[in-house]
Amino acid sequence: MSKVAIVGYGLTKFSKDDFKIESVLINATKNLFDSTSNLNQKDIDAVLVSTNNNSKYLSAILSEMMGIQPKIAHSVESLCNSGTNSIVAAYSYIVSGLAELVLISGAEKYDSPGQILEWDKLRGQFKHPIFWASIFSKSYKRKYSITDEDIALVSVKNHKQSKNNPNAFSQISVSVNDVLNSKKLTDDLRLLDCSRPCTGGASILLASENIYKKFTDDPIWITGIGQKTTSASFTKNLAFHTMESTKQAALSAFQMSKQNPNNIDVVEVHDAFSVCEPMALDSIGFTKLGEGMKMVKEVYLTENSKINPRGGLIGSGHPLGATGIAQTIEITQQLQSKAGKRQVDNANVGLIHNMSAAATSSTVLVLEN
Repeated sequence: MSKVAIVGYGLTKFSKDDFKIESVLINATKNLFDSTSNLNQKDIDAVLVSTNNNSKYLSAILSEMMGIQPKIAHSVESLCNSGTNSIVAAYSYIVSGLAELVLISGAEKYDSPGQILEWDKLRGQFKHPIFWASIFSKSYKRKYSITDEDIALVSVKNHKQSKNNPNAFSQISVSVNDVLNSKKLTDDLRLLDCSRPCTGGASILLASENIYKKFTDDPIWITGIGQKTTSASFTKNLAFHTMESTKQAALSAFQMSKQNPNNIDVVEVHDAFSVCEPMALDSIGFTKLGEGMKMVKEVYLTENSKINPRGGLIGSGHPLGATGIAQTIEITQQLQSKAGKRQVDNANVGLIHNMSAAATSSTVLVLEN
């Protein structure tokens, strides 16, 4: 099988700015061009746009605005893991021989309505994610005797780490008491337990092993991919204290990469809500079931930033279409030793976990230098 490398990337700052979605995509892509050596518009075979914004034909619009005439151009929408779905699609085009160089750009606006699952009436009173997040929190706490104070530490850790990320939405420090005293949304969910919608863009460039040397001397290779969709309906999850799609996606990614959780040096997990971080650590296999909070506490107390070094979704913000791409860029920078104050020591193998809709769908990527 052909190898696929990450050879360039660009980000915008995540904010509450009221930019047009087209402008966010263009700014992230311009930043990629500015930071990638020898890149010419004519080199790009495919352009994929990751977004949940309701604007149409964005891949063609981005291509025209950037002076690109790709062989392949389309958008990818898969709620919160649209970004990694786009990366997997780009990878597939390259290994199939349909493309040598693929640009992926993801973006969202702070007020994007997103693609709410109107048809899934089983979600009950709330159609928005706070409903499933509250159920996850209640279930996980009850199953493993975990307290609100325990789970609040995820938000404390990730806000602390986001202060070292110049592109993060949040630049504040919070305490456990701050989290517990923040606005109560449900019996089990407070405002500071939540990631925030925001305006932001992220672009990444994938190349075949035939041409990657033209653009970088420091490629990062995608060695493992796992994707699993178990359902769309929230209530069809096997349990509300674990993430079955994440478990299966991780197994596939580890099998493909010939790696295992013990070999992962740095990880980006999809902490859309505080409880999601320990649940994901459990389901990926970093810990035994129910021990994810122990790992969170350990890395926090030892000031080890190997879990969500950019601040996760809670600290960095969550512009849906850009999130999975931004996570992948973070791991790429870590493996290139270009993460600045966020840098994790001796990072050679990294993992990205990106999911949608109460973990009914998950993507796991393994990267190596």
